[in-house]
Amino acid sequence: MIRAILAGGLVLGVGAAVTLAAWNDSEFVTGTFTAGTFNLEGSTTNGTTFTDHATSPGGALTFTVPATALSPTDSVQAPFALRLAANTTNPASVVLTAEPPTGTVTNLTYTLTVHSAWGCSAGTITSTPITGAALNAGTTTFPLAAGSPTTSAGAPVYLCFTVTAGAGLVQGQTGSAIWKFLATSV
Repeated sequence: MIRAILAGGLVLGVGAAVTLAAWNDSEFVTGTFTAGTFNLEGSTTNGTTFTDHATSPGGALTFTVPATALSPTDSVQAPFALRLAANTTNPASVVLTAEPPTGTVTNLTYTLTVHSAWGCSAGTITSTPITGAALNAGTTTFPLAAGSPTTSAGAPVYLCFTVTAGAGLVQGQTGSAIWKFLATSV
């Protein structure tokens, strides 16, 4: 009788195990994560040839004549363009700040304009984010779009720096302004 009860329990146990196995199911999912890429580049020459200027003093702006022979009330201009490089996966918010200058830049101010095309007299002025700031002052923020498709570079933003000499400009004064563009992905 004990053997019969143990045999019956064994049959019930096997049946229960088979029943439990038939009602179990699993589902798995995987997420793969890859960091995007981000690269800001600028053009000091023509608005179509872009280079990475990642360290100070950066690319040299080419100001109109007579940038090396200023006298009071003279104004000189230099175009500059920024864009996000090809394969940059996110748009950007760009902050322009004036870095500490070298030499003497007193009695010099600048205005920054945004144009619809390359060049300080090309296209239309779409905004004037900085007006009459000292060369070591002024800040502004603007957006940059990533390329679409991502393998293309983003659309450039065309900028123009206009530097104006004030009435108190000293003969023989020389100095350099440095502007920093810091792009942050958004």
